[in-house]
Amino acid sequence: MLSDVRACGLALGLTLVTVFATIQEAQAQRAAAGPPDWPCVQRLIPELAWGTMWTGPSPDALEQEWWEDEEVGRVVRFATARDTPREIALERVRDFVERVADGPEADRERRLTLLFAGLFERTNRERSRTIERIRSAARGQVQRLERVSELVDELEVRRTSDEASSDDIERLEKELFWERRTFQKRQQALPALCEQPYLLEEQLSRMVRAIRSEM
Repeated sequence: MLSDVRACGLALGLTLVTVFATIQEAQAQRAAAGPPDWPCVQRLIPELAWGTMWTGPSPDALEQEWWEDEEVGRVVRFATARDTPREIALERVRDFVERVADGPEADRERRLTLLFAGLFERTNRERSRTIERIRSAARGQVQRLERVSELVDELEVRRTSDEASSDDIERLEKELFWERRTFQKRQQALPALCEQPYLLEEQLSRMVRAIRSEM
């Protein structure tokens, strides 16, 4: 009987150590300053500012929306679509920029500014959605950790109680196992997800450089 109690205590101790280590790992990923639900080491910049990457005419001064130029609209939608490979998107932008640069000079600045406005708007919107998905995932992880803590406490109580059944203990152990496993898998996926806003910004910067090269 005593050996059984010791075995249970050892198992619970190992569980607590594992959970604590997992919590430390989650906290370590928040190396950068930011809101509590931002789990990334990258600094949180909720929205991009076009002035940080564009030195041409102000998109706000345009008398036309980017989608009102049908060809610009097609290029923008193709280049910013989620299923368009990055290099192919950049190639499409470059092709359009070169054709516009070879056309009437009066249209060049206006159409290239329209192109920038569309690429910036669509990328910024997708980037904001990605940031919200990251923050939502982080909030879910916090809730999952709280559930893990509750299960550990409940297991400790039941294992020291003479009235607890082995079936109840086994059920709690299984739930704790799956909660921990789910948490760890999603935690491992966070770094790749955290890269997405940066990758979107990087792709936009490459396309903007292609536009500016002909202005």
